Amino acid sequence: MELKDKIIVVTGAASGIGRAMCIRYAEEGAKHIACVDRDLKGAEETAAMMGGTAHMVDVSARNQITAMIDKVEAEVGPIDLFCSNAGISVAGGVEVEDDAWQRIWEINVMSHVWAARHLVPKMAERGGGYFLNTASAAGLLNQVGSAPYGVTKHAAVGLAEWIALTYGDQGIKVSVLCPQAVRTEMTRGHEDHVAAIDGMMEPAPVAEACVQTIRDETFLVLPHPEVLGYMRKKTENYDRWIGGMRKLNRRFGGFEE
Repeated sequence: MELKDKIIVVTGAASGIGRAMCIRYAEEGAKHIACVDRDLKGAEETAAMMGGTAHMVDVSARNQITAMIDKVEAEVGPIDLFCSNAGISVAGGVEVEDDAWQRIWEINVMSHVWAARHLVPKMAERGGGYFLNTASAAGLLNQVGSAPYGVTKHAAVGLAEWIALTYGDQGIKVSVLCPQAVRTEMTRGHEDHVAAIDGMMEPAPVAEACVQTIRDETFLVLPHPEVLGYMRKKTENYDRWIGGMRKLNRRFGGFEE
């Protein structure tokens, strides 16, 4: 898919990967970019960089996502690419309180579900569309120090797979972004954490990887190429891989927000 003249929505657009996506898509000649975030000021700053529009949306609220989609389609036109990028992290394990589990589930998983539920029928009716869902390398490997993050990012990858295999025949294309550590507000102060073991990447090359993957219409976006090797080691010998992850847990398991 070429991005020139496309109408694009990016959630989590106020900063970090989301802002970098918006800037890079504009460079590709996108027709319009809807910059979505609960931080309206940040979204407005991003939108001003490329003449897009800013939308204040809490993606943990289904009705806010669907209302934003309807607004963009009514005022701008049919959405070609929806980038469900907003996400949060919660440190801790099974002891994390239910309300924190529920919030990260709604943002990291259900926001993708709600966007797809509302947009897939519209896209299929007009011949196709594209979803880019941001997960994480944690969705392929797991996350030392954060059960809620590892679990929800696995679910995000599983959902992206399901949408791709279920609606691909109706012209719906899906890619899922799975980077390791990227320099954003989420990772500020955690530059020495396990996710940065292969280095902390800036948002711009992550956005570039998204553009290339969308152009090629392939499923996985892996800005950190090492992740593919880790995946292969995991599937080759699960027990050995878990043993290696236990070593990382002993070293990094004390991660705190």
